[in-house]
Amino acid sequence: MYQLTDFLPTTQKELKLRGWDEVDVVLFSGDAYVDHPSFGAAVIGRVMEAEGLRVAIVPQPNWQDDLRDFRKMGVPRLFFAVTAGNMDSMVNHYTANKRLRSDDAYTAGGEAHKRPDYTTITYCNILKKLYPDVPIVIGGIEASLRRVTHYDYWSDRLMPSVLVDSKADFLVYGMGEKPLKALIAELKKGKKLNEITDIPQTSFLSAAIPERDVKTIELISHEECLKDKKRYASNFRYVEEESNRIHGARLVQKTGDKYVIINPLYPPWKPEEVDETYRLPFSRQPHPKYKGRPVPAYEMIKFSVNLHRGCFGGCAFCTISAHQGKFIVSRSKQSILDEVKQISRADDFKGNLSDLGGPSANMYAMQGKDLTICERCKRPSCIHPSVCHNLNIDHSELTDIYRSVDKLPGIKRSFIGSGVRYDMLLAETKDEQTAQSQREYLKELISRHVSGRLKIAPEHTSDRVLHLMRKPSFNYFYQFKKIFEQINRETGLNQQLIPYFISSHPACQNEDMAELAAITRDLNFKLEQVQDFTPTPMTLATEIYYSGYNPYTLEPVFTAKTKEEKLAQRKFFFWYKNEYYREILGDLKKMNRPDLINKLKIR
Repeated sequence: MYQLTDFLPTTQKELKLRGWDEVDVVLFSGDAYVDHPSFGAAVIGRVMEAEGLRVAIVPQPNWQDDLRDFRKMGVPRLFFAVTAGNMDSMVNHYTANKRLRSDDAYTAGGEAHKRPDYTTITYCNILKKLYPDVPIVIGGIEASLRRVTHYDYWSDRLMPSVLVDSKADFLVYGMGEKPLKALIAELKKGKKLNEITDIPQTSFLSAAIPERDVKTIELISHEECLKDKKRYASNFRYVEEESNRIHGARLVQKTGDKYVIINPLYPPWKPEEVDETYRLPFSRQPHPKYKGRPVPAYEMIKFSVNLHRGCFGGCAFCTISAHQGKFIVSRSKQSILDEVKQISRADDFKGNLSDLGGPSANMYAMQGKDLTICERCKRPSCIHPSVCHNLNIDHSELTDIYRSVDKLPGIKRSFIGSGVRYDMLLAETKDEQTAQSQREYLKELISRHVSGRLKIAPEHTSDRVLHLMRKPSFNYFYQFKKIFEQINRETGLNQQLIPYFISSHPACQNEDMAELAAITRDLNFKLEQVQDFTPTPMTLATEIYYSGYNPYTLEPVFTAKTKEEKLAQRKFFFWYKNEYYREILGDLKKMNRPDLINKLKIR
């Protein structure tokens, strides 16, 4: 049984149990407090604790009463820290159709509405009102992806850097351990927050551009972005490219009478650096105050292991590389095995691991063969439009991880729940060792690590749409499906492929969706895992959705935007449902596509 002192303190009572009269940092989080390395607030709290700080955490403070939750831990010695949690609060709250969600996976009992809209801004504004002289440091995915002028889908407007509206003093973006450690080291030297200007992966407001011997790119100002969508779109190319370089430039954006200063990323971490996080003394449990009210997100991942960070896929609609980075940071094999052993000792563990994965399941230990080439590269994707000749796509180390985990005492099966990039598995290579590793991985994955259904994400069937998505041709799906079925036959298994698809993505027309319906019908799929494109800050697809232009070519791109246009595309996922029969038939006649009427057997 865990004691209250095994968690970061959340109340004055818990402070007293530790014998503390004050703390160095009070951390406010929009999520319930789960002391586990998959929850960002817990990681940041434990990192600061490991640096010798006294840290208290206030999860999901009530922002609608007399604000006692914002006062209860007192004034911190160094700063307040604020994160919206593991998700952007607006994505957490609303569907693609802007309907309010009825539950929240990051709240005890799945209860909805335990955090405000624009959580980072709301919490910071309250703290600034109560304690105007206490510095605030913000981080997490909401702050990270809103660090420059960005389109906010839910208010349908451009918003400035979150630093402006939140009135925060300092922003840590991306995976925050290293910049936070550097910040704490500077504060320990006696520096004030406003004197610290050169830490990588940090951002702040300044009356002038600080002089530094570093390449600097000045972006189109916030005010110009408000006037000209095309110029706004042109900003994104610099933001994305510099966020995906080993040695990126400092970005500067004038906003009002100040400048948003965004220092470049740290170079890719070494395995031993990310291992440090997983050695921290997490209890791996939700705080005891949630007893009897499970936190759904925790229940989903408590028997899973994250093998690496980052993703070099660069999908147009995805925020992973914008936050975690393009370069893969893998844990050591020993660190992974140690975590599995820890999980296996849990009282309620029955022997099955739900996932050995990462942002993409099969990118573990992959990087450029010649890193000097990577240092000159600014491609947002290493595998689109084709797999880079310099990328090591050998799957041997990952297959070894799977087999080593399965040999551990107490482990019955380990499953792969993260998405698999099958284009890397099917990419042609002249290196026979790599080709053999691809074949072995496919056999290992399909025969031993699928829990009845393997989820993969072709996203669309139109090669034109897929190209803009930065996803591979649908021909790869056919190849993968053939191999999947062959291995099933050879091993006597009866497993299913569950494909994910997106409607209303930029460049997608109604006819593309009609063809998707016909193609997936031919494959005997009645689609389950589908979604309407949701514009989220700092993705290529979102910039196109708002501006109407491709930031890389500045050519116009059609996007379904109205509710009617979106529903007209989405209904093709459900061609087999009676309620859509007449509408789909009418649309296909307008398209003059009798061939699709025949294929879908709509009369």
